[in-house]
Amino acid sequence: MTDIVDPHVVAAAGDPPDVPDATHGLSHVTSTGISNEKLGMWVFLGSECLLFGGLISTFLLYKNRAGYGDLNETPHELYDILFTSISSFVLLMSSLTMVLAVSAIQRGDHRALRTWLAATALMGGIFISGQVYEFKEFLNAGYGFTHSPAWSAFFGLTGFHGVHVTLGIIMLLSCILLSLSGRIRQDNAESVEIVGLYWHFVDVVWIIIFTVVYLIK
Repeated sequence: MTDIVDPHVVAAAGDPPDVPDATHGLSHVTSTGISNEKLGMWVFLGSECLLFGGLISTFLLYKNRAGYGDLNETPHELYDILFTSISSFVLLMSSLTMVLAVSAIQRGDHRALRTWLAATALMGGIFISGQVYEFKEFLNAGYGFTHSPAWSAFFGLTGFHGVHVTLGIIMLLSCILLSLSGRIRQDNAESVEIVGLYWHFVDVVWIIIFTVVYLIK
């Protein structure tokens, strides 16, 4: 007669052999099929859409309410469209280098990862430098944040976006430092992908802002 072995007795007799954990080193996934970290970024970006939507709506409401007296021009009358178009093109091209950075870490090429992250941060820096130059020109002409509702809406919207780009640059530089210290590996490439989601978001938002603010009179 074949003896029936109690599994609890077997377990008590000795520890079972180690079995590799299939989830080791991976992020916990949600019911949506994506990780908690990526879901959190998507939720954050959704809230940012509401904030930018409010700022864009405010600009559309007040863009023609200029000041009085000698300084009565609206922002649209002082734009340098060519300069801003070049600056915008540089920012949009940074989305390509961000894609290349994500691709590099997914195949384990850390040197290419750092190169493309640095290129992305550099392009973002060029965009911010252009925005600072534009703001300086407006301030020198006598138009500041409190000059009129139109200028307040303009500085509020574009400046808020500029802050987001600056935060993105800090995130990119942090990724470079983490890569140098060995804390970004091929098996946790999603961390770079999440930063990429944020960077693509600020690029897409700028397309909308550039169209609404600079191209539509």
